[in-house]
Amino acid sequence: MKRSAEDVVKGQLDAYNARDVDGFLSFWAEDAEIYAHPQTLLAKGHRAIGERHLIRFQEPDLYARLISRSVMGSTVIDTESVTRNFPEGVRLVDVVGIYEIEGETIKRAWFITGTPREP
Repeated sequence: MKRSAEDVVKGQLDAYNARDVDGFLSFWAEDAEIYAHPQTLLAKGHRAIGERHLIRFQEPDLYARLISRSVMGSTVIDTESVTRNFPEGVRLVDVVGIYEIEGETIKRAWFITGTPREP
């Protein structure tokens, strides 16, 4: 059964919260690109995306809580509140993720990240 665009984004978010890098990467195209919106390339390809997330997955309080999700064809837009660990302590970061799905994987994603704030 084919995964919908929403299923793909839900699966990668579940793997992110489980800190499962292999599961996480299974939802991304081999040559996927991650951007800070609008066009700052942060990572390209499984290796770079995996390395970026292995570091993040070491944060003990890491958790992305889905606030809302909109699906328009092959584009999925998530609004999340992400708990992260910073040198000054645990902070919440508001994030908007825009995912472009090709086939059954994420081909490109753009993130708009708010300023970390106290929980």
